[in-house]
Amino acid sequence: MSVATDHVACCAPTGTPGAHAPRAAPPASDEGRDAAAALDRRRFSGCSIPAGTFTMGNDGPDAVPGDGEGPLRSVTLAAFEIGATTVSNAEFAAFVRATRYITDAERVGSSFVFYLQLPETQRMAAPQVVAGLPWWVPVEHASWQRPEGPGSHVRDRPGHPVVHVSWHDAQAYCAWSGTRLPTEAEWERAARGGLEGRRFAWGDELVDAAGVPRANVFRGRFPNAPAAGWRPEPVDARTGAPNGFGLYNVCGNVWEWCADAVTAGDDRGGGSTEPARERSASRRAMRGGSFLCHDSYCNRYRVAARGSNTPESAAGNIGFRVAR
Repeated sequence: MSVATDHVACCAPTGTPGAHAPRAAPPASDEGRDAAAALDRRRFSGCSIPAGTFTMGNDGPDAVPGDGEGPLRSVTLAAFEIGATTVSNAEFAAFVRATRYITDAERVGSSFVFYLQLPETQRMAAPQVVAGLPWWVPVEHASWQRPEGPGSHVRDRPGHPVVHVSWHDAQAYCAWSGTRLPTEAEWERAARGGLEGRRFAWGDELVDAAGVPRANVFRGRFPNAPAAGWRPEPVDARTGAPNGFGLYNVCGNVWEWCADAVTAGDDRGGGSTEPARERSASRRAMRGGSFLCHDSYCNRYRVAARGSNTPESAAGNIGFRVAR
């Protein structure tokens, strides 16, 4: 397997290995509301983002053409709160227990898994169905509970980010927990941690003085020769240790759904103070990149970088963070 060095549209596959219609979020039960209140208190401790104006976007040489990162613009936001981490498996499990929610991937019966996460016999026999992204394998019964399909389970990784969740699934979780998805502008303001004009949440260099990456992104030669430690890390892992506002892993680890709709020709990058709310929009914004981002083809683990996907899409590197 080989990969071109040109940038591709995104390092997460679009869609699911099946088709279905979206559905409304389930109502929260009394038990669900009680659990949501406890979750609400826990998730937002120390993650208040003050009102203010910041410079959003990027028009430098590392901006991905066509993504709408630029132009640079001043954006003023009211104060808000945002999760210190992405939603974990344990937190999503509490939601599922309270509501009996079934995710889009579970309804369809399959989801996409990075090929090196599978046994060799399984990956060699898998069909190549994702144009331009041959490292993604459709796996029957892969879901948030079984991230690599049958034989895997999240019971031994409760603190890892929930993945294989669609935008619809994230919205359902927010409806239950009394939260919402952040707008792109809120996400970037929080991810910058108070730093202006920097590539990452901590500065401009991906590695520290010892040469160790400060984000969980793909290390080694993509996609065939990863270095050790390339899988998803816990939501509060030291690799993505908190920025100036207390947020973990805003660069790398898993893509994070945002509220905004992304339409054809959209180049504003969520520059308004409110998200675009078109219900008919075919794509929704994602931010932060993932553990599968590599600068040879996808450098979207920068704080100004943008991604998007269809709202029913799910894969092993897509999660979300909540706000209020």
